[in-house]
Amino acid sequence: MQRAMLDSATLRPAAVLVLFGVLDSEPARATGPVRGDLDVLLLRRAATLRTHAGQIAFPGGRLEASDDGPIAGALREAAEETGLDPDGIEPLGTLPEFPVPVSRHLVTPVPAWWARPSEVAAVDHDESVDVFRVPVAELLQPANRAITAHRVGGTTYRSPAFTVDGRLIWGFTAMVLSRMFDELGWAEPWDAERIVVPEDLSSDPRID
Repeated sequence: MQRAMLDSATLRPAAVLVLFGVLDSEPARATGPVRGDLDVLLLRRAATLRTHAGQIAFPGGRLEASDDGPIAGALREAAEETGLDPDGIEPLGTLPEFPVPVSRHLVTPVPAWWARPSEVAAVDHDESVDVFRVPVAELLQPANRAITAHRVGGTTYRSPAFTVDGRLIWGFTAMVLSRMFDELGWAEPWDAERIVVPEDLSSDPRID
């Protein structure tokens, strides 16, 4: 990967909402260091998008000039994508900016608590096709942890991944969750040699 791709001055600011809440209808089957009804809100991006097509992601997107910082931008984007009510959300601050060279964005994760949950759904199917809540305890299960490994331009990249109920969470979203779980002391020992290959990488002509 070229160094210029990681130069923050060339990347566009964006923000995502890492929204935790209490899931009443489908608590986790697993047990572990967190409550079974603690969940995180995710969505699946449309398969027609130019970058990150079909991937599972946090709600969010590029900041606009009218946004009063990354928290406001993350809330606005999440409301536009999922229809959630921002008034029911308590932002908990921001995490360090994270470069995502493939889409040329510098992304600020915004952790938040869903104090008053509202109905959510995919609002614009040109952007996302599914919105869902995943129990955190399921993400933390060692059997649901993995690594993605793929080669781009002769270099092999490895990053955390999660496999839950037939869904593969990888890339930026998995890296943010993995780092948060490590920092919070929630992570359990897992097999870092278990490798999965995302379907949308298997036909990528950049991979050798």
